[in-house]
Amino acid sequence: MCKILSIETSIAVCSIAIHENGQLLALMELFQDNVHGSKLVPSIKSLMDQSGLGLKDLGAIAVSQGPGSYTGLRIGVATAKGLAFAHDLPLIGVDSLDALGRQLAHQVEEDACIVPMIDARRMEVYRKILDHTGETLVDLKPEVLDEHAFQEYLSRSKVYFLGNANAKTRSVISSSNAVFVDKLNSATSVGEIAFQKYKLGLSADIAYFEPNYLKEFMVLKSKKNPLLS
Repeated sequence: MCKILSIETSIAVCSIAIHENGQLLALMELFQDNVHGSKLVPSIKSLMDQSGLGLKDLGAIAVSQGPGSYTGLRIGVATAKGLAFAHDLPLIGVDSLDALGRQLAHQVEEDACIVPMIDARRMEVYRKILDHTGETLVDLKPEVLDEHAFQEYLSRSKVYFLGNANAKTRSVISSSNAVFVDKLNSATSVGEIAFQKYKLGLSADIAYFEPNYLKEFMVLKSKKNPLLS
């Protein structure tokens, strides 16, 4: 029996879950901005106490590794690494978009696509394109949203969009095949994927594990200062 503590801090939601053999035992989610630094560790302690568990009862620590908020990822990964190192537990990194998309896996039409997205800046998003089972069709890529975005897929089947970029995606995409689902990143699906990776022995090297910030995408040239162009 393997119990996994999962941490999801890639967006504003601070989400923590405990799974046993991939089945959810307990979940705590805080829908507040900028609370990761002050609330994450106390929330982990509270959830563990409510579940009657100690860190000695865990088999692994899992964490959403990005993409997402720089600050949120930094705090979540640092906390996960600290717990894993201090208690000699495997650390399992889970792609934020894989976990987000998993919430719709096997719940949509067989020819449909699932597009998990995390808001970046302006009209940009981080996205993946998954099939109806949650397997990757098109890998992680930053994308600028406009009226032509995702037309290759929208022209032939339903496309299910989910994540915290739905509002601005809806503002530019009007296809009848576009379905917007109000689901955000959650430690629930992080824990489900983490258990599959645990069974395969796919843990990270704690010393070298870093979040996927997509830094090269976030560093943009200034249009105001010619010295930076």
